[in-house]
Amino acid sequence: MKTNPTRYSSAVGEVWVMMTLKVRYCHDVFDKQAIREYTDAVLSEALNYYQIQWRKKSFDSNHAHTILDLGIRSKPEVAKLLKGFTAPRIFKEFSWLKSRLFRSYGFWNPATDCRTGNMDFYEKYLDRQKYGSIGQAKLSAFI
Repeated sequence: MKTNPTRYSSAVGEVWVMMTLKVRYCHDVFDKQAIREYTDAVLSEALNYYQIQWRKKSFDSNHAHTILDLGIRSKPEVAKLLKGFTAPRIFKEFSWLKSRLFRSYGFWNPATDCRTGNMDFYEKYLDRQKYGSIGQAKLSAFI
């Protein structure tokens, strides 16, 4: 944790990125409000559990975006933590997903996109997603 830079000296880092987690097979599971809201809740729980600072989350039909701080962790490490925490909980809550859409495979696609740069740009990008703010769908979601 970065609360005491003197004590942690070289173990302090701050790298803000936009991380995208895509659903395996591009299934549009987040068009279902219950799945989207539950995933948002368990994703928040995972971020808090692993003490990962984050600013914003948004969803599209088949992927979730999060602006977060990698700190001194690597992209694959953070992706593994978040996917490993959320997927079993999602499958437990919505057991029909596993048998109907994913069979013996995981919920998340193994690939993870992680981008750094102008975080103001990415925050605006997240606002333009289909479900930019949880509970609030864009008009395009109904067309």
